[in-house]
Amino acid sequence: MKIYIMRHGEAGYSASLDSTRPLTPVGEKQCLSVANWLSEQQITFELGLVSPYLRAQQTYSIIAKAVPISQTEKNPLLTPGGCASHVVDHLTMLALSGVKSVLIVSHLPLVGYLVNELCPHIAPPMFSTADIACISLSQDSQGELEWFHHPV
Repeated sequence: MKIYIMRHGEAGYSASLDSTRPLTPVGEKQCLSVANWLSEQQITFELGLVSPYLRAQQTYSIIAKAVPISQTEKNPLLTPGGCASHVVDHLTMLALSGVKSVLIVSHLPLVGYLVNELCPHIAPPMFSTADIACISLSQDSQGELEWFHHPV
């Protein structure tokens, strides 16, 4: 299974709740840059898992307009305080059911913890806004970081 872990684009601070913070124009451009790059790489996804928070939803929407995603799941495990091991358990179930490629759009600190949970030999990386990592997960649930992309 290929697991693509993306942090949302830059978000503003002018919202009454953290969950309702929208992307800024810069954040939208960052996401479009990543979407175009993914499209150029001809990457497609069987499943998109996305945080219910607005900025992650907006990020996902921009990606989904440029890159084919067969199915989408809004997942409450993917909030900033989510538990990486619970997300990995969900990914393991998906892999066992035959899913081959998953895009996750989430938040700090969860995105870094997910990389570390999947690839224990790697310290949790610091994701800037709209950064995306690709991890190859073997049948024995061993993760290997293939690449890390930063939008330009």
